[in-house]
Amino acid sequence: MGDFVVITDSTCDLSQEMLDEYEIDYTPMNYSIGTEEYPALLDWSVHSPKEFYDFMRCGTIIKTSQVATACYEDHFTKWLEMGKDILYISCSSALSGSINVARLVAKNLASTYPNRIICCVDSLISSLGQGYLTMLAAKLRKEGRSITETANEIEAIKLHVNQFGTVDSLEYLRRAGRVTAASSFFGNFFGIKPILISDRIGQNYAIRKVKGAANTRMEIAKEIQAVVESPETQCLYISHADALGDAEKLRDEIMKLVPFQNCYIGNIAPIVGASVGPGTVIAYCLGKEVTIEGGN
Repeated sequence: MGDFVVITDSTCDLSQEMLDEYEIDYTPMNYSIGTEEYPALLDWSVHSPKEFYDFMRCGTIIKTSQVATACYEDHFTKWLEMGKDILYISCSSALSGSINVARLVAKNLASTYPNRIICCVDSLISSLGQGYLTMLAAKLRKEGRSITETANEIEAIKLHVNQFGTVDSLEYLRRAGRVTAASSFFGNFFGIKPILISDRIGQNYAIRKVKGAANTRMEIAKEIQAVVESPETQCLYISHADALGDAEKLRDEIMKLVPFQNCYIGNIAPIVGASVGPGTVIAYCLGKEVTIEGGN
């Protein structure tokens, strides 16, 4: 019981300290600046958050790639050789094809390791929403839950992880194909900010447009208040793209309305960051099941 490894990928946006604390492994994706390709490491050892987002502020287009087949093979084989089962929690399948590669690798390894289990779970979310599910899996493992029990629990709860965030411009998401086309006009008007959710099929969807940053923070706080359940027993998670001040303001606005036990604020790592752009701030909480499905 509980003898398995939890693996995620670069889109979980957990800090290296949190990965170490919860004993979580991850398969890195890659990003490219010009002709140079770099691993999207969560310790920010390649580029600092400021360096990375300053590239984008200066107009540099940063391209990303999903986890390579060889990377999955290396990570999975390493743990299987150590006699460990594997629970892999991926980025939303609506945002990345990595889950499909992971499942194919798992299928190919099954004949070589017939006594081992590899569970691949589509989180249907990214950033600290995905990170939350990964940490929860690690906590359940520590409690002695089996890999099957843990995977089933993550599947049951994943649509209860609610996301409400905003970006300075939807242009990055539109360019990367990470937001529904019907919503992209929200970013085309000066001073108008979209409120983005992760819908029930895992895509980013703009549910509302709001005038001004302060009003946007208030609306996000109200959205959190409307969906959260038992906030006094849970942590509020906020991720940001080199916008710590805005993240702290959002935390304060939410805490005025909702008595969360505590709050964790972390950086949006390179893969998600390349799609959302600098200035993005996103809040996550556990609450009512997500029922909205955005259009195409």
